[in-house]
Amino acid sequence: MSGPGLLARAGLAALLALTACKKEGGSGGPLRLAYFPNLTHAQALVGDADGTFARALGAPPATRQFNAGPAAMEALLAGDVDVAYVGPGPATVAYLRSKGTALRVIAGAVSGGASLVVRSARAPHDLVGKRVASPQLGNTQDIALRTWLRAQGLAEGDGADKVKIIPLSNPDVMGLFARGELEGAWVPEPWAARLRAEAGGRTLVDERDMWPGGRFPTTIVVATQGALASRRGEVVALLRAHAELTERWRRDPQAFARAANEAYGRLTRHPLPEPVLQDAFAHLAPELDPLAPQLLAGAKNAQELKFAPAGDASGMVDATPLADLRSASR
Repeated sequence: MSGPGLLARAGLAALLALTACKKEGGSGGPLRLAYFPNLTHAQALVGDADGTFARALGAPPATRQFNAGPAAMEALLAGDVDVAYVGPGPATVAYLRSKGTALRVIAGAVSGGASLVVRSARAPHDLVGKRVASPQLGNTQDIALRTWLRAQGLAEGDGADKVKIIPLSNPDVMGLFARGELEGAWVPEPWAARLRAEAGGRTLVDERDMWPGGRFPTTIVVATQGALASRRGEVVALLRAHAELTERWRRDPQAFARAANEAYGRLTRHPLPEPVLQDAFAHLAPELDPLAPQLLAGAKNAQELKFAPAGDASGMVDATPLADLRSASR
């Protein structure tokens, strides 16, 4: 085997080796929460910044930010994270490779908000022989890009008759795209909106068009089995805060977008101009439902790309924490 499947297997084999000596999260310290400085993690951005999580838990969580899902799942499997906002691709890989012992999906967070933005391509075949970026090998957008290319009959690789996929951090994508060193990038918001506004890009593919009804899980909330067993009250409390933030977004999208941008700006030192912010949020929708059928379809895509092993992902969603939350609110 060669190419991305081999690389992903090698990297994730090392990642899973960490589970043998992972740290056990005790209940003495703060709950450990991971998320990304992306608008696709808007509830986490706002909840961490305005104290919603701290109020729900009785103390601030210990938060960590990651650029992409594989790195966040590495930390989770190593025992350094209890709960994470993450894309479904890396979560699925971690679940299947750990044979279901690593984590459970406990809620949805965001649907939509991922696009293939290009410089000059007008059709899929215009990408042949060109360089197209994704945020990280095996992350959710990387899997979406490779799945789409296969559906178009386009091969990946280094040859002049193939599309060259370059995994890069989102900030690096911005710089290389602006300099003309990339033809395109499949990225989450706000990076797609920034490529359009700041680097002359245009959308070739809005990922919503690939899914029935335009709904697909861009961000989900996962918890370790250990946290669900030993810190369940805290996990449910965090989930209560997440549900509150999701409802705030639904009730007043513009105010929530501004709050998310303020938090995003503090983390990245680059708050978004209002037109870019509104463009980005126009592609996002809050989603408490984990969208299990779409998760399973994404798992199949990851397996076909050899990023995930064969296995049954149907047990990945644990609906009981949300059920506990709803019961407590009655």
